[in-house]
Amino acid sequence: MHIGIGSDHAGYNYKTEIIKLLESLGHTVEDFGTDSTQPVDYPRFIRPVADAVAAGSVERGIVLGGSGNGEAMCANRVKHVRCALCWSLETARLGRAHNDANALSLGARMIPLELALDIVRVWLDTPFEGGRHVARLKMLDE
Repeated sequence: MHIGIGSDHAGYNYKTEIIKLLESLGHTVEDFGTDSTQPVDYPRFIRPVADAVAAGSVERGIVLGGSGNGEAMCANRVKHVRCALCWSLETARLGRAHNDANALSLGARMIPLELALDIVRVWLDTPFEGGRHVARLKMLDE
């Protein structure tokens, strides 16, 4: 899978570890920045990830920040992006199974790194259930 990833300064360290994980699993990664822990404005790095997901130039996107809230809000402003803010394995599983989340937001200041990596794995591996959820997702883009 080709995955886009972006973070602000607070998510930078987790982003580098997630890239390593993704590459070790055989995925290709497009890094939209940032490239350090120096303070930056998160929309500059998150919006391009969301735009790439919407355009289909990446199959999925991962965005990171301190809480993940602003990053999820930014990504979800782009039509056809369904970004799930996840803080547990269950939120990651449900984000994919019920909401077909094509983007994932993580708060690096909210969860330990190992949990973040496990969330990424679950989010990657969980299929969309379809069925009753399809009509609901169509309503998002009306």
